[in-house]
Amino acid sequence: MDEKTMVTDALVGVNGELKQFGDMIAQTENKELKQCLKQIRNQAEMSQESLYELARRKSYYIPAVKATPQEVEHVKSILTEPRMM
Repeated sequence: MDEKTMVTDALVGVNGELKQFGDMIAQTENKELKQCLKQIRNQAEMSQESLYELARRKSYYIPAVKATPQEVEHVKSILTEPRMM
């Protein structure tokens, strides 16, 4: 297995873990467990950032083109307008 595959696989795994931690944090009522999960999630986020920077530096990952200010405002307006139910 080459380095690019290993870094990409690790990034995918950490991203999945981050989603799972978010789900667990939102679902637990135990304050101590919630705090522990938040600390673990924060450590996972730091690992994800390191892997992401490595992937960018070695051109294993090329991010999408940045959104224009108009595109950002459009999405904000969609997400903030009141919803009719």
